[in-house]
Amino acid sequence: MSIAIIGAGVMGEAVMAGLLDAGTSATDIVVAERRAERIDELYATYGVRCASLIEAVTAANIVFLVVKPQDVAGVLEEMSQVVAPDALVISLAAGLTTSFIESKLPPGIAVARVMPNTPSLLKQGMSVMSAGSSCTQDHIDRAQKLLSAIGRVAIVPESQQDAVTAISGSGPAYIFYVAEAMFDAGVSLGVEPDVTMELVLQTIFGAATMLRETEVLPEVLRQRVSSPNGTTVAAINTLDKHKVREAFAAAMTAAKNRSIELGS
Repeated sequence: MSIAIIGAGVMGEAVMAGLLDAGTSATDIVVAERRAERIDELYATYGVRCASLIEAVTAANIVFLVVKPQDVAGVLEEMSQVVAPDALVISLAAGLTTSFIESKLPPGIAVARVMPNTPSLLKQGMSVMSAGSSCTQDHIDRAQKLLSAIGRVAIVPESQQDAVTAISGSGPAYIFYVAEAMFDAGVSLGVEPDVTMELVLQTIFGAATMLRETEVLPEVLRQRVSSPNGTTVAAINTLDKHKVREAFAAAMTAAKNRSIELGS
């Protein structure tokens, strides 16, 4: 298997590092990157070969497309001349549909669309994949196995991709926002900043671990720690008074709508 990674930004590097850690040989990965200093950095750190876009795609049967959405059309036009008929193109470009990508490539090229998120940098990502019109089950299985190197993978119909972007694609920022708010509030209540940060981080990590390992619904876990007339109920009632739940719903709807706009 020969893998081309087009674009060596943060997410491109995350994919590459995950594949290497999962056992893919550096000799099986070719990176297309224009910045000379970045090429030197990647070779020194990972030992992978860097090449031109044409060279990388010509030799590959798996192509990860990890460039900015506005650059995709130009990249596809260039690679369409040399992409192998049996290649699988895995696009991580936000908002761009499989039909758009397919329209820029020779007929029959298998395309999968993926929305990753930033915890992929720590191999704790959530990647959500949708298959294009020429994707077979074998293509889906192959892409899922490769993406599992950077975290968990879910498969959804492409019609759900904009909603997925609002949930897991932008989702880490919501958690960071909550952590930021908890930290600011804790400091304002008189707790030392370093202690406050430790409390916030471990609380979020512990709560996420409980959700993962117990497989109990969030609502049930919340109710279990909400003693009648206790401190948690006082806090939750205040959040409800300020319509935090409605604000989250509105925020995620805005993210979904923006994803639709970017795709069009």
